[in-house]
Amino acid sequence: MAIADKLQHIKNSIPESVKLVVITKTQPADTIMKVYETGHRVFGENKVQELVNKYEQLPRDMEWHMVGHLQSNKVKYIAPFVHLVHSVDSMKLLRVIDQEGLKNHKVISCLLQIKIAREKTKYGLSEHEAVSLLEDQKIRELKNIKITGLMGMATYTSDLELVRSEFRNLNTIFNMFQKKYFNESPEFKELSMGMSHDYPIAIEEGATYIRIGTSIFGERITK
Repeated sequence: MAIADKLQHIKNSIPESVKLVVITKTQPADTIMKVYETGHRVFGENKVQELVNKYEQLPRDMEWHMVGHLQSNKVKYIAPFVHLVHSVDSMKLLRVIDQEGLKNHKVISCLLQIKIAREKTKYGLSEHEAVSLLEDQKIRELKNIKITGLMGMATYTSDLELVRSEFRNLNTIFNMFQKKYFNESPEFKELSMGMSHDYPIAIEEGATYIRIGTSIFGERITK
């Protein structure tokens, strides 16, 4: 099946309320253009260097999301153009994003990454750490960031009930945070969860963003 057909198949299977971020990790520009030519404009990258390279090579009306682990010393490279950072996992990183937002005269939208998976290799804040961050008075000094929701990655496993419970847990945390910390902030509405192997479950459990690459492009090219 052609890339355009795979993309359309996924779009036909998801509610209109769910936004699709096409993950372009390891994909060359000409392959990404096959998605662009269908009219799709929302793309995501895991690595800063790849994100910058693709931004420079591809049409400027593409909306770029940073979905991978982000080091604070690399924020400056993506701050001028990034639409949404899905992977904020510390106050330090939030402060740096705020500083770079100020330099670029923009407010940068961010999601807090919550660690819901059992794998030790996954990044993210624990629920307790996220609470501490949101209750830190210093967060109110940050005027060039906007926290618009949460992101999480489920355990990579064939145990779909475990995956469901992790997504459900993230949705519970999201709802709690929304009521406790963002009651008067309508922009806190995004829940980024679900990838090629588990996005149908993520949607059932409340995802507003899903991040899909493999199901569109096929297995990744390993370098």
